[in-house]
Amino acid sequence: MHEASRHSFHNADIRMSRTSNRGRPGLLGAVIAVSLAAGAVGCTDGETAGATPDWSTGPTELCGGEAVSVEAGEALKVITGSSRFEGSGPEYTVAQAVRPMRERLAFAVVGDGDICRVYGMSASSMEYIEVTWELTGGPPKGEPASKFTVLPVGERALTAPDAAAVQFACRSAKLPGSTPTHIGVGVQRWLPMDPEGDPEKLKDAYATVVHFFALAMAKELRCENDGGLEARPSLDPA
Repeated sequence: MHEASRHSFHNADIRMSRTSNRGRPGLLGAVIAVSLAAGAVGCTDGETAGATPDWSTGPTELCGGEAVSVEAGEALKVITGSSRFEGSGPEYTVAQAVRPMRERLAFAVVGDGDICRVYGMSASSMEYIEVTWELTGGPPKGEPASKFTVLPVGERALTAPDAAAVQFACRSAKLPGSTPTHIGVGVQRWLPMDPEGDPEKLKDAYATVVHFFALAMAKELRCENDGGLEARPSLDPA
């Protein structure tokens, strides 16, 4: 994605994080381990010696299994066209993302980081869904880019056929300071082609996924009243 297409939560658009080329953590070691195991099995079982390991998982097991509800899992299927997925690694979860966020808040009120990535198994090898967090430093301001629909969720929620974001205010004993911390959670599809499918269904799907990740973040931080987020997303425009 070009730099000009990024938008910050603070300016009421979406900043969906970095164009990092970081690979899937731990994958090489896992491949080596499976290769050795396959070799050992091959001595006694010729039918399994050439088997390709299946790294895929169901959607509700992704990103630690704490943010992808059944409803969000169905939404991921709409987005990717796949029912099987690969995650970015067991260490990429909402719970793990909270740690650097709290460290950042010790000396600043802005910053961002990754939560996890999701790879649809039937999708292009270049395609993945990235989930990120951002400390915005304050409530949203200004108007969002025209492609986004505004939803009545948290301080503000935005959704489009290829991305969505939720910003909420969190008061919690787990966070420093007496004023609310303003947190944004974003979900964005990374692929150099336009998304396929019904734009309205894609908007609803992205809004659903980002809502449950934001809610999981609010619960992990023990935000008062879950940061104002309901148990289920609101998909009707504000």
